[in-house]
Amino acid sequence: MAQSLAWLVAELRYHVVMIDGPFRAFLPSVVQPLLRWYEKIGATPNQLTCAGFGLACVAAVLVAIGWHVPAVVVWWLSRLLDGTDGIYARDTGQVSDFGGYLDIVLDMASYGVMILGLAAFWPQWGVGWSIVLLLYVLCITTALAFGALEGRMSGVKTDNRTLRLSAGLAEGGETGIAYTLFLLWHSAMPALLILWLVVLAWTVVARSALAYRLLRR
Repeated sequence: MAQSLAWLVAELRYHVVMIDGPFRAFLPSVVQPLLRWYEKIGATPNQLTCAGFGLACVAAVLVAIGWHVPAVVVWWLSRLLDGTDGIYARDTGQVSDFGGYLDIVLDMASYGVMILGLAAFWPQWGVGWSIVLLLYVLCITTALAFGALEGRMSGVKTDNRTLRLSAGLAEGGETGIAYTLFLLWHSAMPALLILWLVVLAWTVVARSALAYRLLRR
């Protein structure tokens, strides 16, 4: 029974992850020059994580004042740092539990601070942005809770993150794409916001339904 459940979870994780899984597998093969530069300047993985959050804050300010093209560029630079801090840690033997903790905390802080910037620029959609933040809380809570319990099932393939997360439709890559579309396609922003709310809500509901199905016994 445990093996069959483990197989089902592994299959669902493979098919549900839209962008982050394949990209996380591909990225280490193309960022080696960047990792060597990190090493040359003496950066630590945790410094990269914090720098990524700092750039996300800059991007949020740019969003709030209406400089949206520069905001997109700075946002993706922050995500590059976020995407390579763990690779750099593993490549240089600097992996730590605190690093994994810091990474997920500042990831969520980065996503949240961008919503504050968007709300400052489009205050008339304040209720929508507030619901986004609420759904972010539920997304990360369900991901961490289900991921931790799922990880106790023997035979379930884990990813390379320190903290185990359960897969969903709305992960880091999808979030970055949503922000990019908000900022570069103003005329469609209301419809895109509604679509993003649906994606986030579906992630929470689907993950909770899967947890009930697999963990209730």
